[in-house]
Amino acid sequence: MAWIHGWLGLLAGWLLFAMFLTGTASYFRPEITRWMQPELAMRPVSAPHAAAAAVSYLQRVGFDDPLWYVYLPDPRTNVTRVFALPASKPGAPHHDQDLVLDPATGQPVRARETLGGEHFYRFHFQLQLPYPLGRWVAGACAMFMLGAIVSGVITHKRIFADLFTLRWSKGQRSWLDAHNVSAVLALPYHAMITYTGLLTLIAMYMPSPIATNYARPADFDREVYGTPAEIAPTGRRAPLVAIAPLAEDAARRWKAPPATMIVQHPNDAAARVTFIRSTLGTLDAGAATLTYSGATGQLLGRTGGGAGAAASTAGTMLGLHVAHFAGQDLRWALFCLGLAGTAMVGTGLLLWTAARRRPGAVPFPGLWLVERLNIATIVGTPIGMAAYLLANRLIPAGAPGRADMEVQAMFWSWGVIAVALCARPVRRAWTEGLACAAAAFAAVPLANALTTHHGLPGSLIEGDLVFAGFDAAMIAVASLFALASWRSLSTGKPLLSKRVRQGADRA
Repeated sequence: MAWIHGWLGLLAGWLLFAMFLTGTASYFRPEITRWMQPELAMRPVSAPHAAAAAVSYLQRVGFDDPLWYVYLPDPRTNVTRVFALPASKPGAPHHDQDLVLDPATGQPVRARETLGGEHFYRFHFQLQLPYPLGRWVAGACAMFMLGAIVSGVITHKRIFADLFTLRWSKGQRSWLDAHNVSAVLALPYHAMITYTGLLTLIAMYMPSPIATNYARPADFDREVYGTPAEIAPTGRRAPLVAIAPLAEDAARRWKAPPATMIVQHPNDAAARVTFIRSTLGTLDAGAATLTYSGATGQLLGRTGGGAGAAASTAGTMLGLHVAHFAGQDLRWALFCLGLAGTAMVGTGLLLWTAARRRPGAVPFPGLWLVERLNIATIVGTPIGMAAYLLANRLIPAGAPGRADMEVQAMFWSWGVIAVALCARPVRRAWTEGLACAAAAFAAVPLANALTTHHGLPGSLIEGDLVFAGFDAAMIAVASLFALASWRSLSTGKPLLSKRVRQGADRA
């Protein structure tokens, strides 16, 4: 079991570190997106009003569109986002497929193009690889992680004592203590987040049951996820009913606001309006839908609510993983637990190299490779994330394709810093890399203050807790990296013992 634990953790450790770190940041996905679009003001608007305002605008620019997908605002988001499938009829007006609307007026708002927090969320289970390759790789890493957790528990002879044991500046012993504490302290969280992460994509990993029981995948999606059935237009004009009363009726039936509205063939006699329930404050993240006739307003069907045990279980597993149920305090607690998981993976990787740098041990190519990959991942990943945030402020707001440029900035910065540090001696690479990370994160609030009116002092005066909290978090992270770099420079003990450091310097 110890052999299994070590090799499962090592082989998937570098990807798991990046997945844990970006997944942890995703607990604040809407807040990151809001920070990355400083032009947008926070205006609390009810979902029914936002739905009606969006439809009013879409009626003017996309009267003949076959489909409108409207993502409604909630207490954590401040805009209405629309995906519209434009009409292909000759002479039909052209408009953007992706729209960002003011929830109060329904008018387009001008904000810089960005993926925001969605990039971190997508990366943590897709790894910026083509679909479905990225999800398969992430699933394999999650399986390795689950195996490492189980085998780690079995090999722990002093699991409770290790929770209270943390010896500083003891080289390999300190790394083992740090690994044990970060693992045992949040063990229920680590097991939950890994297992539920696997279950969120179980239909992709195990497709045979669906193929056996459903002639068409669309039937399964409609029954479990509430995906509206495809309908054909009749060609007969029929005005779309008022949307706000339908949204209010849906909210009343669910005792929760709708999060998404799907309008099929608006202004046709066969029009359908489907609302998907918000999962904020709800443990079951499974889709609950209500479908109305767009011509008469009659309720035509519903999914969710009375779902079977399997669908309810799957929704609860998804809800535990994405934590939409969590309020602000619990979300911060989960964020800290996610950082503990990141530390568990990182200290495990460092422990592997420290154990093989014992005095008298003969260096071998595998050790050289693992040490460099550790530096490239543990230092390079956060630097890349900081570069992504900096690019948001430094790339001109109106530049075309700027969302892709921000993502490219993350990976280019990550790659360049990894190559540069891998060319340095190990101890110097750690010191310099940690210093670079500190500088990168310290530059984020500085760039924000210089390029927007949402600097930390102004945000505190205005009571804007999102921008003030974001800048404060960046300063805190920068301080931690600076402390780690200083300790590495002054003693080297946080990263390596003296004897091990001497061997690293010779390498």
